Amino acid sequence: MAQRAVVKGVGHYLPARVVENKEFEVSLDTSDDWITSRSGIKRRHFAAEGEKTSDMAIAAAQAALADAGLTPEDIDAIILATSTADLTFPSAATMVQTGLGMTRGFAYDVQAVCAGFVYALSTANAQIISGQAKRVLVIGAETFSRLMDWTDRSTCVLFGDGAGALVLEAAEGEGTSKDRGILSMDLNSDGSYRDILYVDGGVSTGKTGYLRMEGKEVFRHAVEKLSETAETAMARAGVGADEIDWVVPHQANIRIINSTARKMGVPMTKVVTTVQDHGNTSAASIPLALSVAKQNGQLKENDLIVTEAIGGGLAWGALVIRW
Repeated sequence: MAQRAVVKGVGHYLPARVVENKEFEVSLDTSDDWITSRSGIKRRHFAAEGEKTSDMAIAAAQAALADAGLTPEDIDAIILATSTADLTFPSAATMVQTGLGMTRGFAYDVQAVCAGFVYALSTANAQIISGQAKRVLVIGAETFSRLMDWTDRSTCVLFGDGAGALVLEAAEGEGTSKDRGILSMDLNSDGSYRDILYVDGGVSTGKTGYLRMEGKEVFRHAVEKLSETAETAMARAGVGADEIDWVVPHQANIRIINSTARKMGVPMTKVVTTVQDHGNTSAASIPLALSVAKQNGQLKENDLIVTEAIGGGLAWGALVIRW
């Protein structure tokens, strides 16, 4: 027998304001065709004035709890993946904890930029397997619109805001790839690539700063590293590409998603894509995509899923999950 962390529920939240590509044509030398052809993005959501990352995380968490048929009092821990916490401290996760009315357990943030949700799931899995928690609420939430340089057409059109959440629950498995739950993972980082994707602000600078990216370099590393980490995770789970029901990738760019799927040997008919509607929501993109895919009837119990992401750091990783 083996202890597994099984997905019990999933939910998401998107801000009300939808920003179509044509909105950027007013202030930037760009067009809907230019943005779509380079990224696959048609629209994204932006948080309202005063709407915080923790607010969106609370809404996504409530949706995931409802989907799981659980209450906040059933949860032992909250792990929130974000690079855009409301404040330097305390963690946004503790704000979610109190926002949900939780009076027990523990809560903390994980920061690995776009790979944050993969890191958070891995951490939650470890705490469930070790017996520290029976049920963990794992959330990805971001307000990346507040890190944009609105004069930089190469970056500001790519990102959006939103939140997604999963409830993981301890369950007994047989220790095989047929078990439901998280079957394997692979995490990596390499700080020597810091300068190709970063924010030029923080406590050392005294300002929030803006996101800066060398797009071509990020693209090159993304395709190579995402396919490698996915293949490593699949090998650890003892499954082949032909057994995968769905790839749910980080939703950064449709060309990266297409190229990675091709390298993995998975047809695009088995890839969940939401980038066209959400843009790149960083740590929120994978749970958002999982929630939308379940809502659309794509994900079904016992489906075998690979999810992978790469973000600033560089940090990247993948998990194999049986739904």
